[in-house]
Amino acid sequence: MSIQRFLVNICSDNLVASRDFYVNVLGLTVGFESDWFIQLSELQGVLELGIIDRQHEMVPETDQQLPQGTYLTFVVDDVEEAFQRAKDLSIEIVQSPQDTFYGQRRMLLRDPNGLLIDISALISKD
Repeated sequence: MSIQRFLVNICSDNLVASRDFYVNVLGLTVGFESDWFIQLSELQGVLELGIIDRQHEMVPETDQQLPQGTYLTFVVDDVEEAFQRAKDLSIEIVQSPQDTFYGQRRMLLRDPNGLLIDISALISKD
């Protein structure tokens, strides 16, 4: 067996707000959009993120609650740019950018679904 594709899906109560969050903060593009599912990706096609209506029949009832115990990490080239976009869009900032002990600059946001989003970049070794 070989894995052909890996796609993370998140549940949402507001597909449009969720789409706009990931498009406007991280620059993802819409590959597919319907009334119950949106597929986003980045230009090189390495990352795919699905957003599915939390109440859709494809989501088991037992899994339709708000996210808990999970967060998504996006490693980017410029955390400060993402931070500025988040501020400009009045997105909930859980933690402003900070340098970490493991060599990354990291910030935390909350997406429209309550999901914690970690946006990190390697610290330059100039």
